[in-house]
Parts: sequence; C-alpha cells; structure tokens
Amino acid sequence: MNDIYPFQSSVLCSDRNLLNGHRSALLWFTGLSGSGKSTLAHAVEAHLFKLGVRSYVLDGDNIRTGLNKDLGLGPEDRKENIRRIAEVAKIMVDAGILVFAAFIAPYRESRRFVRELMEKVPYYECYVKCPLEICESRDPKNLYKRARAGEIKNMTGIGSPYEEPESPDLIIETDRFSLDQSVALVIDFLINTRVVFRK
Repeated sequence: MNDIYPFQSSVLCSDRNLLNGHRSALLWFTGLSGSGKSTLAHAVEAHLFKLGVRSYVLDGDNIRTGLNKDLGLGPEDRKENIRRIAEVAKIMVDAGILVFAAFIAPYRESRRFVRELMEKVPYYECYVKCPLEICESRDPKNLYKRARAGEIKNMTGIGSPYEEPESPDLIIETDRFSLDQSVALVIDFLINTRVVFRK
C-alpha cells in the first residue's frame, strides 16, 4: 500500500456538476425483495432522463451478473457485495453522475459503512418500505416461493434477517403509494435537497 499514490484530477466534481446543471449524489434504495426498489429507481431515472439529468441505476441482479458474480448470499459475501457497490458508486458520483443504488443491503452495519464512506459526498438513504406479506404476494422472481420450499437458503426476510433503517433520509411506502406517486416523492426530495433544480 505504501507504493500507491492516487492521482488528483485537475477536473473537480464541482466542475462536472456545473457542466451538468445538477449535483451528483448517491441515493440508496434499501428494502426487502419485492418492495419495488429497482422498479422505483429505474422509473425515477427515466423521469430525470427526460429532464436532461445524468443519472444511472446500479441494480442488485445486474451487478451480481458481472462485478459481484463471485459472491454468494452469506453474511460476509453480502457485506462485500455492498462494499464493492459503494466504492463504485463513489467513483461515479465523483464523475458527476446522480447514482441510484437499488440493493436490499439488509444489515445496518453495511449501510453505516456506505454512509461513512460517502461522508464528503452527497448521500441519501431511501427506505422502500413494504410489509413482508405484500412483498411475498408480489414475488416477481418466485424467490419467496422457492425460499419457502427450501430451494433458496439465506433469503432475506425468510432465512436471513432484514434490519430496518433507523433514520433513513426518505421513506417510500410502496404498499400505500402508486409508482407514479412514489416517483413524485423521490423527485420532490431531490429538488428539496437541491440535487436537481427542476421537475
């Protein structure tokens, strides 16, 4: 490690934000499988794209087909999954991009790590809150059904715990709000925090 000297770019994140016309930040969507994290993140991205906002979604399944395909679902692999994603997201935020991370991130310790890593970077945690029974009734990937049948071990909410966020920056209850309403709540939050400046 003594022989590693990170290069300091002459182009700052603030320069990129000025060029883009919006701030870069990381908004982390956490919640149970089936709560609607990815659906919401991608819908927000699509809305912002029409406004000329440079944003990108880091999605759980997509990342696990490439960068993190070597990781399983055990506690240590889950933590490493989140660590890698956070490091990638931090680089993307520095590049001037508004990043949406849609990952269960079931452990408070891992989410605390992300917040600490992003200490000097705009970071917000969005709890996509939905009761387990509703998530299980949706079950778009048949994960809960397979977990109940014993085909999937360590399924969050079934064989592995989900530790609810204690003080998220935003809560979206997807069992109460439609997708359009949920998107509007996220957009309003981004405007109120002055990440973006127009609807």
